[in-house]
Amino acid sequence: MPSAKTIAGGDGDVYVPFEKRSGESSVVYFTRDLSATGLKKIFDRVSEDLTGKIAIKLHTGEKNGPNIIPRPWVKELVDSRLNDASIIETNTYYEGDRDTTEKHFETIKANGWTFCPVDITDAEGTVTLPVKDGKWFTNMHMGKNIVNYDSLLVLTHFKGHTMGGFGGSNKNIGIGCADGHIGKAMIHTTPGSYDMWDISKEEFMERMTESAKAVVDHFGSHICFINVLRNMSVSCDCEGVAAEPVVTPNIGIVASKDILAADQASVDLVYALKPEDKKALKERIESRHGLRQLSYMKELGMGNDRYILKDIDNDDREINASKAVENVIPFDEDDR
Repeated sequence: MPSAKTIAGGDGDVYVPFEKRSGESSVVYFTRDLSATGLKKIFDRVSEDLTGKIAIKLHTGEKNGPNIIPRPWVKELVDSRLNDASIIETNTYYEGDRDTTEKHFETIKANGWTFCPVDITDAEGTVTLPVKDGKWFTNMHMGKNIVNYDSLLVLTHFKGHTMGGFGGSNKNIGIGCADGHIGKAMIHTTPGSYDMWDISKEEFMERMTESAKAVVDHFGSHICFINVLRNMSVSCDCEGVAAEPVVTPNIGIVASKDILAADQASVDLVYALKPEDKKALKERIESRHGLRQLSYMKELGMGNDRYILKDIDNDDREINASKAVENVIPFDEDDR
């Protein structure tokens, strides 16, 4: 646990343009094809090291949530590529439809995640995974069953988030693999506080990122990341039907074997939109100081914030974020 002198970094509300970043580059794949076909195609580019027993970390959402990744897309991916895989989840820290295993399974069924096994990994307890080089934690409590898997596909609906600013791959596993009582409390709440959400901004981003690092380190090379940039409300899928209306255009899907590159590319694609199209999501990210997720991942050595963006719709042509979004159209309710 941190000492009294532990201090969070800053500048979580400052976006660093691509040309001002330094270091090595990773490969990020991109498709505009928001469909089951597009998901399968981009999965094939990053999945070669998924071996043995495979888990899919997916935000299955609150009951009837309107913005989660379409179930038919995931079903087709599982049926064609991952027919022995399980979706993994953990129970929530807050009271609601998913804070107990019994209620969580009812919600999973209501949302249609019935085509493959779903493992609520903290249903029977927790396990600790080490956090290497963390300043807030030396270990993180995860759902016990996470160690039963050899490989992990992090399949993420990229969107805004009430506390994190944005929810990408880092949030999906940093919060989503921590168990619903001990681990999530370690990230969200100062011990002894009466406010379960009293940790915010840069400190919250750092704690969440250290939790994600424990997962990334555990799986090593047997992990990959896919972010689906569709129905991007400023609200997380944990808000379900209460989520703010979507006003940000749909963009596409990115994938990488580098968690930082995947999330950084997703943020860059949003920031490359026209001012009126990115206004709401950009404000959400910066007002919560969510960009600290990216800079802290880099400080922890989790990946690269420079990347080569390959357009798989056009023979892996290298493009930049502005080129990738130049033909997006304003969001329409019919896009749901």
